[in-house]
Amino acid sequence: MTARRNFKRQVRARAAKTGESYTSALRHFLPAPPGDVMSEAGNIASVRLAVAQSPVREDPRDGEALRESGREVRALMREARARGARIVHFPEGAICFPSKLVMSVDGPDTVGPADWDRCQWRVLQSELAAIAALAGTLRLWTVIPSVHRLSEPNRPHNSVYVISDRGEVVTRYDERLLSRTKVSYMYSPGVSPVTFEVDGVRFGCLLGMEIHYPELFAEYERLDVDCVLFSTSGTPGNTAAQAQGHATVNSYWVSLSVPTRHPTPSGIVAPNGDWLARCPSDGSPSVAVVNLDDSSEAAADAVTYGRPWRREARGGIYTEHQVNDPRSEDRTAAF
Repeated sequence: MTARRNFKRQVRARAAKTGESYTSALRHFLPAPPGDVMSEAGNIASVRLAVAQSPVREDPRDGEALRESGREVRALMREARARGARIVHFPEGAICFPSKLVMSVDGPDTVGPADWDRCQWRVLQSELAAIAALAGTLRLWTVIPSVHRLSEPNRPHNSVYVISDRGEVVTRYDERLLSRTKVSYMYSPGVSPVTFEVDGVRFGCLLGMEIHYPELFAEYERLDVDCVLFSTSGTPGNTAAQAQGHATVNSYWVSLSVPTRHPTPSGIVAPNGDWLARCPSDGSPSVAVVNLDDSSEAAADAVTYGRPWRREARGGIYTEHQVNDPRSEDRTAAF
């Protein structure tokens, strides 16, 4: 560990002396593979990401509330763009997170099957269309969760729309591992992960309570994403700590977008597990903005060493080192 710390100090010292990024300085200490030339510029991609926190309303019957949510989302989009963001990420329910009791045919005191005819679909679709149009005007990729209507009699998906900087829906993620209430009474589950790229940076999406499922985050690591965008309206447990854990063990960025009412604010975790930016903790609508750049010190070590080593370790490198030894096989062998 002492040697490793000394090595990192040498890299930092060179970066400070030359003005290089941490990763650019790191290249001067790493041997290039045979036949490979390590370009000073490298092929490292970066993008400026904004994560939002906004109020969440729970009654999709209230058309004016849906319109107000849409106006708030668009205001935060403008703020994100003014701060140089290329992509902005919103929480689950940014337009509306339909209450299980409001939607229940047995409500308002009992949870039962959701009556989706109660939703003001035209207003919801109008607000989403206005958000898409603004994304095109601002040239801002926009990741916005919403209910996605299906053909009758199927229940809708709980989804995340990915809107490009041309104002077009390029893909959609549907929540797969739903809560018991969601899957029993409200939504149809999704079936697959979704990835997309902005300026060479690869993203994956998760939603709702899926932060509790490390296999979903591991799946995105295998799909070679650089950042997972996780949107929630709130879920039991320490969501912020879980986001840090997933970022650390997978050596990628995690963006956590939550409502203004959430006990901890929205923020972005680096591949080394550090929070690099967080929204204010006073519950105000806001955005936090960070450059996702693997050449930053917060990312370089995890991306350069941690992630490749874990992939190698999972690839069976230990097999040739395993031994046939009676003292290994006998679990009761004394000392």
